[in-house]
Amino acid sequence: MKKRIISILMENEPGALSRVVGLFSQRGYNIDSLNVAPTNDLSLSRLTLTTVCDDLVTEQITKQLNKLIDVVKVLDISEGRHIEREMMLIKVKAKADQRTEVKRCSDIFRGQIVDVGTTYYTVMLDGDSAKLDGFIEALGDISVLEVVRTGVCGIARSEKSLSL
Repeated sequence: MKKRIISILMENEPGALSRVVGLFSQRGYNIDSLNVAPTNDLSLSRLTLTTVCDDLVTEQITKQLNKLIDVVKVLDISEGRHIEREMMLIKVKAKADQRTEVKRCSDIFRGQIVDVGTTYYTVMLDGDSAKLDGFIEALGDISVLEVVRTGVCGIARSEKSLSL
């Protein structure tokens, strides 16, 4: 079983997202992250989701998604070379003696401190999921107060396209 990134081009209509999520729920498949937004064609949305499954389940998911009326095109971009990114906002406790360490970690991971309080920093990072996980680990004993992640968005590194 491996992480799959599935991109779905679908009608930008009420209930379309619900039907896709319902398909996963009915079959007992878990969605690890979900990201959806309109495309350059405002009548269409691109939904990118990640799940962990084997080749057989991926094939079943793809076939079932293609049967949905709102779905225009489905592409498993994890099959080939691709680019994936996720954004994270993380609020950490930053007392006087910890501020330098948080700043150093933020610089190493090319993050940006976007909010400063008397006892906390909020850091913004982007990159693949492993980089974001690595940042959290690198903080060590520094207390994490809150984490917000966007979920993965991705695109194939080839002429293979989800566009029509």
